[in-house]
Amino acid sequence: MKQKKNVQRATGHAAVAFFAWISATSANATDQTYDLGAVSTAGGSDTATLPVTGKGSATYESPSSMSTKATEPVFNVGQQYIEQNAGAGSNYTDIISILPSVVSVDPNGAGMMETQALSIRGFQDGQYNVTFDGIPWGDSNDFTHHSTSYFMAQDLGGIAVDMGPGDASNIGYSTFGGTVAVKSRDPIGAAQTNMFSSFGSWNTRLLGAQFNSGNMQNYGDSMLYLSYKDFSSNGYLTNSSQKRQNLFMKFEKPLNEDTLITFVAMGNKLQQNVPYGASLQQMAKYGKNYGLSSNPLSQDYYGYNNDNITSDFEYIGVKTRYGSLDIDNKLYTYAYYHDPGLNGLQPGYGTNLGTGNAPGTPGLAVTGTVVGGVAYPNDIPGQTMTMNYRSVGDLLRMSEDMGPGKLDFGAWIDVQNNNRSQSEIDFSLGGAPNSGNQIYAPTGNLAYTDRLMMDSLTTLQPYLQYEWKVMDNWTVTPGVKYSYFERSFNSLVQQGTGQPYNGSQSWTKALPALTTNYLMSKNWSFYAEYAEGFMAPNMNNFFKPNAQTGNLQPQSTKNYQVGTVWTSRNVNLSADLYHIDFTNKISAISCGVGVIGTCFTNIGGVTYDGGEMQGTWMFAKNISLYGNVGINNYSTSDGSILPYTPHTTAALGPIYDDGAWYGSLIAKEVGARSSGTGNGGPNNNGIAFGSYTLVDLNTSYKFDTGWNWAKKAQVGFQISNLFNRTDIYAYTSGFTDINGNPLLFGLPERFYQVNFSVIF
Repeated sequence: MKQKKNVQRATGHAAVAFFAWISATSANATDQTYDLGAVSTAGGSDTATLPVTGKGSATYESPSSMSTKATEPVFNVGQQYIEQNAGAGSNYTDIISILPSVVSVDPNGAGMMETQALSIRGFQDGQYNVTFDGIPWGDSNDFTHHSTSYFMAQDLGGIAVDMGPGDASNIGYSTFGGTVAVKSRDPIGAAQTNMFSSFGSWNTRLLGAQFNSGNMQNYGDSMLYLSYKDFSSNGYLTNSSQKRQNLFMKFEKPLNEDTLITFVAMGNKLQQNVPYGASLQQMAKYGKNYGLSSNPLSQDYYGYNNDNITSDFEYIGVKTRYGSLDIDNKLYTYAYYHDPGLNGLQPGYGTNLGTGNAPGTPGLAVTGTVVGGVAYPNDIPGQTMTMNYRSVGDLLRMSEDMGPGKLDFGAWIDVQNNNRSQSEIDFSLGGAPNSGNQIYAPTGNLAYTDRLMMDSLTTLQPYLQYEWKVMDNWTVTPGVKYSYFERSFNSLVQQGTGQPYNGSQSWTKALPALTTNYLMSKNWSFYAEYAEGFMAPNMNNFFKPNAQTGNLQPQSTKNYQVGTVWTSRNVNLSADLYHIDFTNKISAISCGVGVIGTCFTNIGGVTYDGGEMQGTWMFAKNISLYGNVGINNYSTSDGSILPYTPHTTAALGPIYDDGAWYGSLIAKEVGARSSGTGNGGPNNNGIAFGSYTLVDLNTSYKFDTGWNWAKKAQVGFQISNLFNRTDIYAYTSGFTDINGNPLLFGLPERFYQVNFSVIF
């Protein structure tokens, strides 16, 4: 352990030294930005719209603005809001929680553990895309995302949340319930180094640095952005700490006036102790912030419940133009190595309570192990797991002016290879193999193995659409996307059956889309959309005998949306209505005895109806008022209840920004909701959670230092959950205490943070 700490400390020192060295070598950099004409750098502003959307406008200050060019509800969270309001360890999930119809569950504090739930209009993680610079990423098993393993707030240039499948050009693993499009920060034209730090409650600390080379004329007008962050926190929940190191780089070089090369690379190292929640009885005894224990005789001992995760993300992008043809291509790879992950067998049970059966899990002992054929009735059982995968893919987008409009076409291909394992162990004997806690038990050397799998997911999505300019102020865009998914397995021990399996299956579907935008004036537009979404069956559909899914159809949605946007320098206002039909819902049914007697079938669906409204009004110089509201209704054909889907959400608060001083005081209300059918509660119809309102205060001050070695500085102060609401608001699916009581989470208590930064 001491050696690992020394390596991490050396890594941090090396990163800081590198920033200092590269700053010295950038003497030839100028603050002149280059003009690439047809292929301007990513995120470049349209100068014609700067008076309406640029600095000092309502759109610039708004936490969630919309564009008059929108063809469906797309809420844009800008870099200004992120810089001024995101906490030190915040992830994209925490940042977009301000939006209407969005609910985020982060019980250990923002970014201090993986987000436990992120609901968008009732769609859960895995039912919508998350992209980075347009590239879809996520786990192939169920299309979910590890929020703490990739990008940090300090490197984000904005987030656009698309509340629907998008047009035909919107690609991804799950073009089903929407897209969270995360954009990287761009290099700037002036050479600059920014050293920053944050300190907060629960021993939270962030140290970091950002370097911008500026426009390096001696190196072909190249520009480089580089950042390093070292984050750690004990977290709100007991014994639930996290340590995170992240290195990010973005390099841009124009080859000529029509071609730009971009290279992006990110590496992330994460160590965390993973809490599972606490029952009401445990909260009454130990406090609402009970997470993990410090008792090594307990299955929820923090030393038995921890993750070591390494991840990376890289791409090479080329933007160019040949005649009237624009080409944007990204060749990429990303990886996630969870190796190892440790947890107690039933960590919610707390201290060693003797042998017995877990509620609802026949044959699974609460304590006690069998190692080498010898029973150890008082030993602590646990599990060790790995999940290691890498995706490699290419995203090609092309467009060409053609007739009275523009033809857009392209394709996305991705292959993800995944190795997964899980074994039963005895913590009391230092992780010795334990064959005494198996629901199904392979023989021989695999007698303690729950799964040992190799699987792959191949995805191909070509698309074609035509943006027809009916009139100067009216566009109609029909299009179609074709989705192909193939899962294949080569498993010695298939999860769910304990038996070998080697096989594959594929699904395809054509997805039409039709969008339109009508500009009533330069400030006011209307839009409408029809689009179909798609999600291939998850990996768990193969966890049954012979692992065949038969005639299982992919889950799909049909989306109908209309809306309007008004934008001026002082106002950004939008409203929308939606209707979504979710069909071919995949549900588990009984088809035999025990765990392996579970089959999957298409049964019914869900109908969603609702709408959102958001607005920012700059009613006085430097002072804005922001507000939003989301209304979400649904009905399920089987009578089930969707988790974390409130009928209403709302936000309201003022923002002050005069360039030097910044302040915001924004309240976000989340309405009453349920944990969902099958997650406990009366008649297993879910646990009811009441509404709650969180108020966050953010302030900062920028000033000239007067020092020769530092140009500017900034100090800031943040309070999250200003009025200290600690309501019970979330549930941990699949875990109970010894008496079968559900494990719950409360809102993290009031959190204080101070921020410092110096620009060189």
